[in-house]
Amino acid sequence: MSNAQHSSSVAIANTLLNAPSRQLFASHDVEETRSMVGRVMKPHDLGVLGRSQRLDARMHHISLGDVALSRLRYGADVEIRPGPLEDFFLVQMPLVGHARIESGTEYVDSGPELASVISPTETTAMRWGADSDQLMVRIARPLLERTLAAQLGHPLVAPLRFQLGFRWRDCAAWRCLMAYLLECSTQDAELTHHKLIATQMEQMVIATLLSMHGHNYSDVQPARRSAILPKHVRRVQEYLQAHAHEPVSAEQLAQLAGVSLRSLYAGFKEFSGVSPMQYLRDLRLDRARADLLGAGDVGNVAGVALRWGFTHLGRFSADYKARFNESPSQSLRRA
Repeated sequence: MSNAQHSSSVAIANTLLNAPSRQLFASHDVEETRSMVGRVMKPHDLGVLGRSQRLDARMHHISLGDVALSRLRYGADVEIRPGPLEDFFLVQMPLVGHARIESGTEYVDSGPELASVISPTETTAMRWGADSDQLMVRIARPLLERTLAAQLGHPLVAPLRFQLGFRWRDCAAWRCLMAYLLECSTQDAELTHHKLIATQMEQMVIATLLSMHGHNYSDVQPARRSAILPKHVRRVQEYLQAHAHEPVSAEQLAQLAGVSLRSLYAGFKEFSGVSPMQYLRDLRLDRARADLLGAGDVGNVAGVALRWGFTHLGRFSADYKARFNESPSQSLRRA
């Protein structure tokens, strides 16, 4: 990764995660720091290495539902012993500084070019240097494993385990996703309160991590299931029509149809001409139009877009105009 890209990544985190409204705590006290970090992660042992050192800890935090972003520094050499994480996966990306991460039988010397992906079943111990300042993504284990099982078309026969070392700066999709999530979360303080948007963000994180970073199921092929039939397509369509206002994932739809995710997409496109998620997007555009043309107290275009899960107002307006041959504001004026 170039120096310019590195500087850009740090600048994004500096600007977006250092906002006072996102600061969870700042402390020089070991017990207070351990307790506050434990609330977001899990209870753990924390010790300062060296009598002459003093903590200068600070943590910023953004919750996106089953995915959460944090930025943490200790300001001193510390040892952290959480044991197995148990119910979540943790991606740790040093912006500056270094840390040694031991997880199960693996270890990495993590720095700005090498992140760590800690799996919940592995006993973990870490040493962070005083200069270590890390961006972290916490992902709920049930959601991640459920998504993988749906992609494969069968239950997992063993716990999901990722490779510990992750060259995240070399992965453009992951790097861009981090910038996008931070920007979205900071531009609108209420953004993550919209269930549809939070669910979309969760799905992007999970799908990107599963596809871009190695794990013990990377080489496992999806199960061969019977082809999706027109009745399955109708069942999915009816479900989407009834639940367009709720968070919906492709994995849920595959379970509903009783086929693998790959079969769902192939069959749905064959019988409907679009993917199931495009069908859902079109449904939500239709519902947004109904809101804009409906009662006068509907609010503004941005509010309607967020209500139906559209985070990018410019893209929403372009898609809306392509579908209805008029802009959202023109529809609102006709209400």
